Amino acid sequence: MMMYGTCDSAKKVRRGLTLLAALCLSFPLSLMAEGQTARLPDPLKDEALAKTSSQQTAVFAGGCFWGVQAVFQHTKGVVSATSGYAGGAEGVAKYDLVSNGNTGHAESVKIIYDPAKISYGKLLKIYFAVAHNPTELNRQGPDTGTQYRSEVFATNPLQQQIAEGYISQLSAARVYPEKIVTRVSALPAFYAAESYHQDFARKHPDHPYIVRFDLPKIDHLKQQFPELFRAE
Repeated sequence: MMMYGTCDSAKKVRRGLTLLAALCLSFPLSLMAEGQTARLPDPLKDEALAKTSSQQTAVFAGGCFWGVQAVFQHTKGVVSATSGYAGGAEGVAKYDLVSNGNTGHAESVKIIYDPAKISYGKLLKIYFAVAHNPTELNRQGPDTGTQYRSEVFATNPLQQQIAEGYISQLSAARVYPEKIVTRVSALPAFYAAESYHQDFARKHPDHPYIVRFDLPKIDHLKQQFPELFRAE
């Protein structure tokens, strides 16, 4: 998701969104649609649903965090989803710096979920099936750069094992026409993004970028995971 200007003035943000609207309307739909409509198997390795409610954390990077956040906000069992940055240092976890592509950060989403209602493996399945295209290297749709890479940031060793196992499973099944390029690494830290990025799809459902690239993800979530879809 390309934005021009920073959050230090509403005027800059509005000007950036106007330029972005012109960009995304002229950009053709990419192979992302294939990733979003892929019919995936359940992970062979997953954690069992917990017997009691609690809260656990998952962190996924898959291009613009607006759409990834929106998908998981519509997922049952998810308590909250926060847009932010992961992979780099705290001092450079700022949108205007991350957008340069040289901070090590990826636009990411921190998901707080109830393991008694949804498993980590099921979250992974949604991430790979509808939230992004895992075959695009350092890009998603019109957005290019390492900050838009596909990466799973595991918060514990079991998550890392489940994620690596699922990628191997999907690769062996050849469910995508291209190679999966998703990285898996241990989460160093997560830093929440600026307030104007939070709940962007919910607040701006008519924005051209959201309409073109993110609302279809929510539709695919509803179609493929009706038992997990939550309307807002």
